[in-house]
Amino acid sequence: MSISLPHRLFGYLVACLGIIWPTVGWGGSSVPSGYRLIAAEYGVPYTVLYAIALVESGVGVSEEGVRRPWPWTLNVAGHGQVFPSRVAAWEALSRSIARGERSIDIGLMQVNWRFHQDKLGDTWQALDPYHNLRVAARILRDCFERRRDWWAGVGCYHAPANAARAERYRMRVAGHWQRLASNR
Repeated sequence: MSISLPHRLFGYLVACLGIIWPTVGWGGSSVPSGYRLIAAEYGVPYTVLYAIALVESGVGVSEEGVRRPWPWTLNVAGHGQVFPSRVAAWEALSRSIARGERSIDIGLMQVNWRFHQDKLGDTWQALDPYHNLRVAARILRDCFERRRDWWAGVGCYHAPANAARAERYRMRVAGHWQRLASNR
């Protein structure tokens, strides 16, 4: 017996909820379990990983005034795009690459296609929320290993060769991190 496409998509969506929604309540004080799990796998602080996701793909505001990272997010040549589904994001990503675009940030963690295609794999895999998060955690861990400081690593995650951009980014992430830390 085969499962219909709508049922498979629904099952996948339910599995992704561990990445999008917190495990306890709807407030901003908890970090979704997927972030905690993957952060532990790579030895990175889960609140820092989640704060990066909020900066990179945070969309909307819940009733509690909290943004949520969204997995079907692309930034193509500086133009952010949010899609309702993985399929829609994948189709847009495929069209962008076919047009010759290479400066594309993908998914929850906005991992750059040009610099990290080898880690992202194919375009469908790049949009898998857990895979995208694992690639980002690996990049963050590598940055920490080079800089020997988590906040310097956060800046490196975004702009490894541009200290001014890295510092501005670090400050944005730190703002989200402070809100998470104060609500634990």
